[in-house]
Amino acid sequence: MALQTERSLTAQIAAHESWARTPDRTARTANARAALMERFEREVDPDNTLPPHERATRAENARKAYFLRLSLKSARARRARAVVAEGEAAESELDALGGGAA
Repeated sequence: MALQTERSLTAQIAAHESWARTPDRTARTANARAALMERFEREVDPDNTLPPHERATRAENARKAYFLRLSLKSARARRARAVVAEGEAAESELDALGGGAA
Protein backbone atom coordinates (compact mmCIF):
# COMPACT_ATOMS: atom_id res chain seq x y z
CA MET A 1 0.00 0.00 0.00
CA ALA A 2 2.80 2.41 0.84
CA LEU A 3 4.34 1.90 -2.60
CA GLN A 4 1.01 2.67 -4.26
CA THR A 5 0.65 5.84 -2.17
CA GLU A 6 4.17 6.90 -3.08
CA ARG A 7 3.49 6.32 -6.78
CA SER A 8 0.29 8.32 -6.54
CA LEU A 9 2.06 11.21 -4.85
CA THR A 10 4.87 11.12 -7.41
CA ALA A 11 2.32 11.22 -10.24
CA GLN A 12 0.47 14.12 -8.61
CA ILE A 13 3.71 16.07 -8.21
CA ALA A 14 4.58 15.49 -11.87
CA ALA A 15 1.10 16.57 -12.99
CA HIS A 16 1.21 19.78 -10.95
CA GLU A 17 4.71 20.60 -12.20
CA SER A 18 3.59 20.01 -15.78
CA TRP A 19 0.54 22.27 -15.39
CA ALA A 20 2.70 24.91 -13.70
CA ARG A 21 4.84 25.06 -16.85
CA THR A 22 1.87 25.20 -19.23
CA PRO A 23 1.47 28.73 -20.64
CA ASP A 24 -1.86 28.10 -22.43
CA ARG A 25 -4.03 25.63 -20.52
CA THR A 26 -6.92 26.00 -22.95
CA ALA A 27 -4.77 25.07 -25.94
CA ARG A 28 -3.31 22.11 -24.06
CA THR A 29 -6.75 20.59 -23.50
CA ALA A 30 -8.34 21.60 -26.84
CA ASN A 31 -7.85 18.21 -28.51
CA ALA A 32 -9.44 16.38 -25.58
CA ARG A 33 -12.44 18.71 -25.54
CA ALA A 34 -12.89 18.33 -29.30
CA ALA A 35 -12.70 14.54 -29.02
CA LEU A 36 -15.32 14.54 -26.27
CA MET A 37 -17.68 16.66 -28.37
CA GLU A 38 -17.12 14.33 -31.33
CA ARG A 39 -18.14 11.44 -29.08
CA PHE A 40 -21.40 13.18 -28.20
CA GLU A 41 -22.01 14.07 -31.85
CA ARG A 42 -21.60 10.40 -32.84
CA GLU A 43 -23.93 9.45 -29.99
CA VAL A 44 -26.75 11.76 -31.10
CA ASP A 45 -26.25 11.31 -34.86
CA PRO A 46 -24.53 7.98 -35.56
CA ASP A 47 -25.43 8.07 -39.27
CA ASN A 48 -24.33 11.70 -39.69
CA THR A 49 -27.66 12.70 -41.21
CA LEU A 50 -28.50 15.81 -39.16
CA PRO A 51 -27.55 19.31 -40.27
CA PRO A 52 -24.34 20.43 -38.50
CA HIS A 53 -26.10 23.04 -36.35
CA GLU A 54 -28.73 20.55 -35.12
CA ARG A 55 -26.07 17.88 -34.46
CA ALA A 56 -24.03 20.41 -32.44
CA THR A 57 -27.08 21.47 -30.43
CA ARG A 58 -28.02 17.89 -29.61
CA ALA A 59 -24.41 17.03 -28.78
CA GLU A 60 -24.29 19.94 -26.34
CA ASN A 61 -27.47 18.64 -24.67
CA ALA A 62 -25.96 15.15 -24.47
CA ARG A 63 -22.80 16.64 -22.94
CA LYS A 64 -24.81 18.53 -20.32
CA ALA A 65 -26.82 15.40 -19.48
CA TYR A 66 -23.59 13.40 -19.12
CA PHE A 67 -22.07 15.86 -16.65
CA LEU A 68 -25.32 16.21 -14.72
CA ARG A 69 -25.42 12.39 -14.39
CA LEU A 70 -21.86 12.51 -13.00
CA SER A 71 -22.91 15.22 -10.56
CA LEU A 72 -25.91 13.20 -9.40
CA LYS A 73 -23.76 10.10 -8.92
CA SER A 74 -21.26 12.15 -6.89
CA ALA A 75 -23.99 13.63 -4.68
CA ARG A 76 -25.40 10.17 -3.97
CA ALA A 77 -21.95 8.84 -3.08
CA ARG A 78 -21.31 11.79 -0.74
CA ARG A 79 -24.68 11.24 0.91
CA ALA A 80 -23.96 7.54 1.38
CA ARG A 81 -20.55 8.29 2.91
CA ALA A 82 -22.17 10.81 5.27
CA VAL A 83 -24.70 8.21 6.44
CA VAL A 84 -21.90 5.71 7.12
CA ALA A 85 -19.86 8.33 8.98
CA GLU A 86 -22.90 9.30 11.03
CA GLY A 87 -23.48 5.67 11.97
CA GLU A 88 -19.84 5.21 12.95
CA ALA A 89 -19.97 8.35 15.09
CA ALA A 90 -23.11 7.11 16.84
CA GLU A 91 -21.46 3.74 17.53
CA SER A 92 -18.38 5.45 18.93
CA GLU A 93 -20.55 7.57 21.20
CA LEU A 94 -22.40 4.48 22.44
CA ASP A 95 -19.12 2.70 23.09
CA ALA A 96 -17.79 5.70 25.00
CA LEU A 97 -20.91 5.69 27.16
CA GLY A 98 -20.59 1.96 27.80
CA GLY A 99 -23.69 1.05 25.83
CA GLY A 100 -22.05 -0.65 22.86
CA ALA A 101 -22.96 -4.22 21.84
CA ALA A 102 -19.29 -5.30 22.13
